[in-house]
Amino acid sequence: VQLQAFGGGSVQPGQSLRLSCIASGRSFSDLSTGWFRQAPGKEREMVAAISRNGVTTWYPDSVKGRFTISRDDAATTVYLQMSSLKPEDTAVYYCAAALHGSPNSALLRIYEYDSWGQGTLVTVSS
Repeated sequence: VQLQAFGGGSVQPGQSLRLSCIASGRSFSDLSTGWFRQAPGKEREMVAAISRNGVTTWYPDSVKGRFTISRDDAATTVYLQMSSLKPEDTAVYYCAAALHGSPNSALLRIYEYDSWGQGTLVTVSS
């Protein structure tokens, strides 16, 4: 599976960004997907996950209510809509995919993902 993420940039606090991740190489409906981020000096952390059928999503408390993950199977793309961005959201954001997982379950552990995009930088600063 190949993943290409884009959409990062520099924004001011309170603004929004939408990240996109295009998948290729396998049937998109076979993929569980998620978004992670890694800030300088910190471990990579999950910020959103979505099940293969798009029904189940998960967010950590740090982004719940501000971030929304979605997927468009026809476009083989998973999105991360980020709103009310804060300086602490500054990080490199990675999309990830896994070829397992039940259709209705989101994968919540980093080691469950076996394909990664190249990362896109999000900077939130005034």
